[in-house]
Amino acid sequence: MMLTRDKKRNINLCSFLIINKDTFMSASDQSKELINQQLSQLKNLEQIITDEKAILQQHQPDALIKISEQKNQLLISIQTLDKKISFDQQFAQDKAAGNLTVELTEIEDLLLKCQQKNQVNGLIIAQSQLAVERMKTSLLESHNKTAITYDSKGKKSGGLSSIGLKA
Repeated sequence: MMLTRDKKRNINLCSFLIINKDTFMSASDQSKELINQQLSQLKNLEQIITDEKAILQQHQPDALIKISEQKNQLLISIQTLDKKISFDQQFAQDKAAGNLTVELTEIEDLLLKCQQKNQVNGLIIAQSQLAVERMKTSLLESHNKTAITYDSKGKKSGGLSSIGLKA
């Protein structure tokens, strides 16, 4: 089989690219480190959100305060790293070249999980607040029905005087 000069050149070029694909298709160590840091932070966030849900379900206010502080500190760290990444030229080049596609997809998936879990926690908090409000209203209504007060002459008066009932 006889190969033309152009075909030989193409075969050599393909061989060169296959042998040296790590040089051309790999992100820089700096970009990989940034991605790994971000991935690690998001995994920590996912765990904190999971722990937060358990604490919410168990009604542990002291533990909730502690985990909320941890969550806030981690969110600040995530934001700081995100800013660092946004200003990193090498990262931008690696991303534009498509060298971080797999890692960025993994990060996006993990971020979506965190957002969904955080929404569930928000619903738990909202339901807890409604339950507290209902209990408060119930207690106040019960208290008002049995409250006894005294008038200026020292006589007992109580109940729902606003609707004409007295004790």
